[in-house]
Amino acid sequence: MTKADKTLLLVDDDKAHRTMLKAHLGTVGHDIVEADDGDVAVHLVKEREFDLVLLDLQMRRMGGMEALTHIHELKPALPVIIITAFSSVESAVEAIKKGAFDYITKPVDADNLLLTVERALAFQDLRRENAALKQRLDEKFDLGNLIGSSQPMQELAETLALVAPSDATVLITGESGTGKELVASAVHHNSSRNTAPFIKVNCAALHENLLESELFGHEKGAFTGAAEQRKGRFELADKGTLFLDEIGDMSLVTQAKILRVLQEGEFERLGGGKTIKVDVRLIAATHKNLEQMVEEGSFRQDLYFRLSVVPLHLPPLRERPMDIPALAGHFLQLYSDKNRKDIRSFHTEALEALLAYDWPGNIRELENAVERAVILCLGEQISLQHLPAQVRQSFTSNTNTERPFAVRPGLTLKDMEKELILSTLRQTGNNRTRAAEILGVTRQTLQNKLKDYGLT
Repeated sequence: MTKADKTLLLVDDDKAHRTMLKAHLGTVGHDIVEADDGDVAVHLVKEREFDLVLLDLQMRRMGGMEALTHIHELKPALPVIIITAFSSVESAVEAIKKGAFDYITKPVDADNLLLTVERALAFQDLRRENAALKQRLDEKFDLGNLIGSSQPMQELAETLALVAPSDATVLITGESGTGKELVASAVHHNSSRNTAPFIKVNCAALHENLLESELFGHEKGAFTGAAEQRKGRFELADKGTLFLDEIGDMSLVTQAKILRVLQEGEFERLGGGKTIKVDVRLIAATHKNLEQMVEEGSFRQDLYFRLSVVPLHLPPLRERPMDIPALAGHFLQLYSDKNRKDIRSFHTEALEALLAYDWPGNIRELENAVERAVILCLGEQISLQHLPAQVRQSFTSNTNTERPFAVRPGLTLKDMEKELILSTLRQTGNNRTRAAEILGVTRQTLQNKLKDYGLT
């Protein structure tokens, strides 16, 4: 938008004064909309877009101060210049404290008017450019609550950044609790469909007949208890994303209907004959081995190929120990805030125990463990005694054996990461390639970490 394209709202109950100001502003090509009182200005701001408001303080029905308040409630970023008599400069200063950009005094000097207006417009342009830049940066893939700097997480982030903007069907595999739903959510929220619905269905939680009704909807009287027509999840997800969790638990009959929707984008509600068209991106997830199920005949091969256009595998937490300190810190902050507690860290033994445990339940188990610890903790630090029995027992059973790493009192999560890296390097005879493999990161990531900690 060039300077000649700007639309200004001029608010003054003195018609002669408005005409004079409009003439001055017109010399540089601005489009001027007039209002004869504050209440009219508020209505116009609500209905139209303006680049700037010039607002007189003294008006009959609604004064400039009150109008300023309403305008900033409607459009907080809209710059407002106050017009006031010289004797009311204190009021103008008060208006600036309440958010006005600047003020000019009567009688208005034409040069000062134009200078102040152009300064305000330049500021507004800069603000818009900054907002646009921030939006572009925000669009650079947001992993949401997917936390970790390990090699698998870095590779996942790179893949998701490429996949999310497309409409490709995604199949997410991994053990229970590895964060498959979080990945699906990240794909949706970084796609062009992010303003449309993100609908989730757990296929394992519903009986086959209920699942079919849940997915495709039903007509009134389609079966006993169907007292009214109901839209299914495919209809509700139209123009958006449908996430089918645990798709490996779906019957062959329902699989065939899912395949038809993927191929043709259409289906019928249960008990209905009308064909319904939908535009839905499908993301599926399972902890089962679908390839093996295909061989066994319990999962359709053609559906498997349709679903796995982009396969994503989430490794178990035990294969990426580098991410445990960051995840534990995230959950500590989350549940400390939720429970209104000021718990600041983990005791070194507690953090050692978290790192030494295998986490068969993966991230979900870690989250539950930290939440439990926060609830039980009465101080500022999570201790070993606050952790679940299985975590404590796994830790104490190894106290007489050489631990893979050691800690000192007072270590932070960052210190713990550093100690884990150094201990692994010691075990591998400073073989950085092998240490990186054990830690679940690339060699370059390990190099970068060492550089960050001043260990190169």
